[in-house]
Amino acid sequence: MSDRKKTDRCAFCGRTSDQVEMLLQGGGSSICVDCAVRVAEYVRSIFGDEALEETGAGKPKATACETLSVTPKQIVAFLDQYVIGQDAAKKSLAVAVYNHYKRIGEAFSRKSAEDTRKKSGAEKVLDAEKSALEALEIEKSNILLVGPTGTGKTLLARTIARMLNVPFAIVDATVLTEAGYVGEDVESILSRLLQAADYDVARAERGIVFIDEIDKIARKSDNPSITRDVSGEGVQQAMLKLLEGSIVNVPPAGGRKHPEQKMIPVNTTNILFICGGAFEGIEKKIAQRLNTSVVGYGAREKKGNIDMDNLLRYIAPQDLRSYGLIPEIVGRLPIVTYLDPLDRDALRRILTEPKNALVKQYVHLFELDGVKLTIEDGVLDLIVDTALKYKLGARGLRSICEAVMMDPMYELPGSGRKTFKITVEYARERIDRFAGTLS
Repeated sequence: MSDRKKTDRCAFCGRTSDQVEMLLQGGGSSICVDCAVRVAEYVRSIFGDEALEETGAGKPKATACETLSVTPKQIVAFLDQYVIGQDAAKKSLAVAVYNHYKRIGEAFSRKSAEDTRKKSGAEKVLDAEKSALEALEIEKSNILLVGPTGTGKTLLARTIARMLNVPFAIVDATVLTEAGYVGEDVESILSRLLQAADYDVARAERGIVFIDEIDKIARKSDNPSITRDVSGEGVQQAMLKLLEGSIVNVPPAGGRKHPEQKMIPVNTTNILFICGGAFEGIEKKIAQRLNTSVVGYGAREKKGNIDMDNLLRYIAPQDLRSYGLIPEIVGRLPIVTYLDPLDRDALRRILTEPKNALVKQYVHLFELDGVKLTIEDGVLDLIVDTALKYKLGARGLRSICEAVMMDPMYELPGSGRKTFKITVEYARERIDRFAGTLS
């Protein structure tokens, strides 16, 4: 560890750079993001919102993401602190997010230049210059994450939003139906984003929406039917205008639209949509395509280079269409990346290495009660083996840990004990009891 890393600490709270998400440096000292927010709140409470508006800090939420000051490598470095593995997904996500907010920044700069030109009295722009600006308009790039359940799709999207300090909403696609049917309209996606932005429309229009379980709205069959596919293809058709970018009238409280309800117009052009799904069984579509493409001379050699244990890495747009996504949706999700299934080593690292690792959380919970918790290494191996055996993924690690920690968390508070050690025998008894509920 370098001397600089040891001395880099917040001048207010004293925490070092490895204890906070970000340190802002200037004038020979540093301040962490948490303390910066507290300072802003203190100034607002003393001098009111006018003081912050004069300094330009009164509207940080509306302008925070007009430009992006971090590079894709810095985004990946931040993700590495919270998400184990998934290097390909991190790289694709970082580049896509960086280009998206760079696109917003370029559009904002263009608008500012146009406003300045109008104020200066220059009403006309050369045709060549105007056409050049129009030709350089960058198209929107939404993202599709494909991977088994529990591999970190939601965590990646949530961590990106936390780093950029933009509104973030998670929506489950399974509850969406075509307009006029029981369920939620597609516009409810934006209702949740507005709520996350405290109904600041300008801020919401630069937020991130994660649409989970998008594979559950796949078209049920290629054959025409006399019944409407109200929760499948109908939802996909309704989502097109959101993903591409248009002005959508959103009910502020969510729910169904009715004539008496006041709508909020939201422009989705600068909203980044990240879709995720397990796409169970799509490996068969991928395998079929790969087998039909490796024929003739050298076919055996080509087949030998294919990783049959992780076919998702070869996913292509035609596989998504074969699965049931309509071509228009596939075209509006140009960036498709995959997440690797978690092996034993990755699950073991998830328990201990991330900033918010499960073991660190439980140790801190017990510290709040004045109890020092220690866990044998064999206990962690037992938890990982159980998750692998029942194919629970990273999300299942929490359930197994809760089964092990439940009795101590119930008995130790107020008991006067200062230390507690979880042994392999202690953990195995409770994990066996937990496993009995799964079989």
